[in-house]
Amino acid sequence: MKIIRFKDISGLRDDILNGGLEQFVVINLDDRTYSLDDNYFQRMEEVASDADSSITYCHYREHSEGKITLHPVIDYQFGSVRDDFDFGPLVMLNVADALAATEEMLNTGTEWIDGGWYELRLRMSVGRTIAAVPEYLYTVNKTDFRKSGEKQHDYVNPRNLVYQGHMERIFTDFLIATGGLVTPQEIDSKEDDNFPVTASVIIPVRNRVKTIGEAVKSALSQTFKEPFNVIVVDNDSTDGTRELLESIEDPRLILIKVSSEEHLGIGGCWNKAILSSSCGKYAVQLDSDDIYSDSRTLDKIVEKFREENCGMVVGSYILTDFQLKEIPPGLIDHKEWTDLNGANNALRVNGFGAPRAFYTPLVRNVLFPNVSYGEDYAMALRISRDYKVGRIFEPIYFCRRWEGNSDADLSIEKTNEHNEYKDFIRSVELIARIRANMNEA
Repeated sequence: MKIIRFKDISGLRDDILNGGLEQFVVINLDDRTYSLDDNYFQRMEEVASDADSSITYCHYREHSEGKITLHPVIDYQFGSVRDDFDFGPLVMLNVADALAATEEMLNTGTEWIDGGWYELRLRMSVGRTIAAVPEYLYTVNKTDFRKSGEKQHDYVNPRNLVYQGHMERIFTDFLIATGGLVTPQEIDSKEDDNFPVTASVIIPVRNRVKTIGEAVKSALSQTFKEPFNVIVVDNDSTDGTRELLESIEDPRLILIKVSSEEHLGIGGCWNKAILSSSCGKYAVQLDSDDIYSDSRTLDKIVEKFREENCGMVVGSYILTDFQLKEIPPGLIDHKEWTDLNGANNALRVNGFGAPRAFYTPLVRNVLFPNVSYGEDYAMALRISRDYKVGRIFEPIYFCRRWEGNSDADLSIEKTNEHNEYKDFIRSVELIARIRANMNEA
């Protein structure tokens, strides 16, 4: 079986039609050199045939400087709609499905920055099986040596703006075809004033004695003229964090002490703060190792809530080192967001941005999943399904990258775990949106 170097949809069709119309074809998605195990074709075709899969892919190995490392892939879920899903460089396609999908694509007259691969695999996933073979069947030369924290913001790098706009248009068409497009509405918050303060800064923390003091100081230094407080949820810290927090004498600081027996992740800590009788009408995020960029962050966030009657507000941040020196890619402002389509495109990208702020009554009705990764994304997707999200495109937050960041250098296994969970969140949300639209029809 010949392996086709995928360049574009037209070339793929030509290669398939000129290749004798076999049942399956393997495409190579990038220029990394590879070597196949002796049983690669037999095993892949066997699985593809038995599972009647439209797309089949597998684990692979990476070779670098004489060393071999394993690169497992994850299962494709209904919500695996992000354009950076890792199939690996070699993918087996069902020829009949590929020809049907590419014929439809050519009839649209669309130009594809990526040659059409993203749209092709979205089309081929609808109503069909996507099979991941959990076996290592080939080896490629490793070419990307960046740590996970360095790759994290590729999708919002300003240099990729045109590409991301193109991916958004393709994904929006997919949502229209599957019935998942939403049109969020404004909230009516005029009667919800039974709160002790207007705003609460929420800081979940565990073992961040090196940074928590600066975070709390940043929050307490806000010049917001209305009543506000800072709710810190200490998740059983053992490094002196709790003692430091207990030493801060400011009545606006509310310390909630959590024990290890409660088994809380970051999401569970958020729920503790949100459900607290001390929580304000607006709950504003601040991570324990970050700080606000100036003393008017709360003003800007609350103003945005009131101006646009939104259920959530998201600001922009600057990536810095521990000394607040800007580091690449610098400003993360999610300029790809639009009021018209942001809530839909949010299913495709890996995050909403920061700082995030929520209209408390909405969150109390849903609550965060009790996990320590993706909990904020799950909540943001849930709110944006029904309610408008306000955006602040100027930087109001410093996100500090340092060796203590939990996502600075993740293994491929941990990266896969994170991606798998977010794909699960997307799957649930996409199904919920489709069902909601069906009920309204």
